[in-house]
Amino acid sequence: MAQPSPSLHANVSKVHTLNPFKCGLFLIATLLAAIFLPFSYSIANSLDKFNRYNSAGLLFLDASGKVIKEKRARELFVPASTTKLVTAYLALKHWGEDHRFKTDFFLDDSTASTTLWVKGYGDPFLVSEELTIIARSIASRLKERGIYKLGEICLDTSYFAGNIKLPGTARSNNPYDAYPSALAANFNTIFARRKNGDIVSAEEQTPITATARSIYTNMQGHLERVNTGPDHKIAERYFAELLAEFLRREEVEVEDEVSWGKIPSGLSLTYRHLNSRTLASVIKPMMKYSTNFIANQLALKLGAEYHGAPASSNKVTLTLKEQLATEFGWEFFFLEDGAGLSRANKISPAQLVDVLGRFRSWKYLLPEIEPGIYAKSGSLIGISALAGYIKKQDGYRPFAVIINQKTPYRFRNKLAVELGKQAD
Repeated sequence: MAQPSPSLHANVSKVHTLNPFKCGLFLIATLLAAIFLPFSYSIANSLDKFNRYNSAGLLFLDASGKVIKEKRARELFVPASTTKLVTAYLALKHWGEDHRFKTDFFLDDSTASTTLWVKGYGDPFLVSEELTIIARSIASRLKERGIYKLGEICLDTSYFAGNIKLPGTARSNNPYDAYPSALAANFNTIFARRKNGDIVSAEEQTPITATARSIYTNMQGHLERVNTGPDHKIAERYFAELLAEFLRREEVEVEDEVSWGKIPSGLSLTYRHLNSRTLASVIKPMMKYSTNFIANQLALKLGAEYHGAPASSNKVTLTLKEQLATEFGWEFFFLEDGAGLSRANKISPAQLVDVLGRFRSWKYLLPEIEPGIYAKSGSLIGISALAGYIKKQDGYRPFAVIINQKTPYRFRNKLAVELGKQAD
């Protein structure tokens, strides 16, 4: 399958340490050393530097669970995107790695104008390639019934509450601030550009739509990916427009009308689409690119499964509290979103290591950030975290580090490398 249409990158801010040196000559000497000395030297004493941090915690175990290194391991810190480890674990435990998320389609041909009803359940990975498969399947069923024209696409988005805003999400155009919705195309983002005075799609597999053009009307720049905004109906309309365009490519005429409501009683299911990606193959890019949208959709879906639809931010907080207390016996912690954007989130390095203990069979879903180190990073301004496994001869050793103060860029990676070397 072609690469998914949107970039999955979280685009979190990189935090750099302020230069502590005031002496020009000393600064020059330091820069020359950084250029000419090997990487192994640059990581030396990372652990010593970490030990001097006032707001930081660490836990590193061997493969049997014995403590190798520990510092303030049971104190609570802001975990940033290492929260996604928690979300991923709960999702995998609940659904299983082979689970495929559904979207349901119904036909109402009781009148002269046939209506296609769509019931969304918050599938986080309805990219353009997936919509192509959906359109082909629906078109085939329509033609079997002699239907070549749809008068309207109606959306049932009642599985999610309207205009959900999860804590930590900023009201910006950035793709990593995309809002959740029950029906979401391309992670609720649009990728377009200006060409000869017109607005066109910036990706071959995705047609431009009226909503995309409208969003870009006041945009500056030549090429940009943006989210669809806080109004869930704009995102859902964009989904319907894209589906209509893909149906037209399958020679099904679709009028431009889009409406919302609940599926009328008496309609039989025409087509149930199960995403071509399994849960595991959804989580893997979420971990690699720290995709906030996927993590928050998963958390919302978990909330709806445990506490009933519609999914809401309150049900996310409640579900995380209940499930983690039940699963691990935790008493003191707080998580209120699935992505780790909220600064109110509090968890300890030891609790992250608890999760890693249960996540071990899914360790292949974590990116290899350094040779032999498989981990999920977390970054907010003034916050740096890393949790995962260091591969050694005796097996995969779990570790978690959370630093709630400014650190040099990639310091957490260098610290993990040094931990691995000291453990030899």
